[in-house]
Amino acid sequence: MDVILLQTVENLGKIGETVSVARGYARNFLVPKGIAVEASEGASKMVADKMVLESKRDHKRKDAAEVLARELVAKDLTVTIDAKAGEEDRLYGSVAARDIAVALGEQKSIEVDHQQIVLDEPLKELGEFEVPLKLHPEVQISVKVAVRKAE
Repeated sequence: MDVILLQTVENLGKIGETVSVARGYARNFLVPKGIAVEASEGASKMVADKMVLESKRDHKRKDAAEVLARELVAKDLTVTIDAKAGEEDRLYGSVAARDIAVALGEQKSIEVDHQQIVLDEPLKELGEFEVPLKLHPEVQISVKVAVRKAE
């Protein structure tokens, strides 16, 4: 089934693209959530108009993200997280994106959504790590996360 995306969907396509997806995925998820509409000539015109507006909004969001990135880079973006660890510096649990977001809020007064923190997998060892922080699809900075042994 062909649908036109109303939002950018990772691993599927960008806003305004016509993509072919399974009928069930379109009818049960994409269309009811307002992420896509069934492809037609009228829908194409509607999406084109929406893309113009969205482009302006996205430009403003990108500018705001760039300003925030400059402010954050000026600050020392190193956070320390204490975690229980056993022998060989392996953590009993792990440090996830939510933990890093909480630490940024508590230690640096920087409010970020945990979904903006890009971790391939949770941190499971002690040490210092460079963790990407994606403020906008085109604006990314990195945060130093120091995971140390809790006393």
